[in-house]
Amino acid sequence: MTALALAPDPGIRYEPAAAAGADRVIRVSTAIAVLAVAGVAAYVSYWHAYAVVCAHGETGVTARLEPATIDGLVYASSMVSLYAARHRLPVPALARWLLALGIVATLAANMAQGWSRGPVGAVIAAWPAVSLVGSYELLVWIIRTAATRDPGRGPATDHGGPQA
Repeated sequence: MTALALAPDPGIRYEPAAAAGADRVIRVSTAIAVLAVAGVAAYVSYWHAYAVVCAHGETGVTARLEPATIDGLVYASSMVSLYAARHRLPVPALARWLLALGIVATLAANMAQGWSRGPVGAVIAAWPAVSLVGSYELLVWIIRTAATRDPGRGPATDHGGPQA
């Protein structure tokens, strides 16, 4: 009998199943933590912004909807950044700018709501927004580094743009 020697395919990652499983647990648990923090931060941030909007003269539907524009901007620009990370594309400058603007707006609204209780009250009121941004950035880092380490993973077939 003749033995056939095959060289390992350089495009396939060979790692122990336990390590791959542990990486998956880390990614999934991080995503769950980010979703939990996002839920709490969205709830707290919405009501803080609502109180600030009401205190500055808005009422009714406008007062109820305006806070959603702040968190909606943060969410939309975050999802564009996440999409870019998943597909190894550069993050569009507009997404970066709008994310920064949304973060500043949500921090300002949260701090304004807590300011009546002094600087410590302002920091406490702003904390949910800070924890959301921080935990989200950690999740994006995990996704970016996972995409970088996996040479076989490229953008989806319907997104044939340049890769970063």
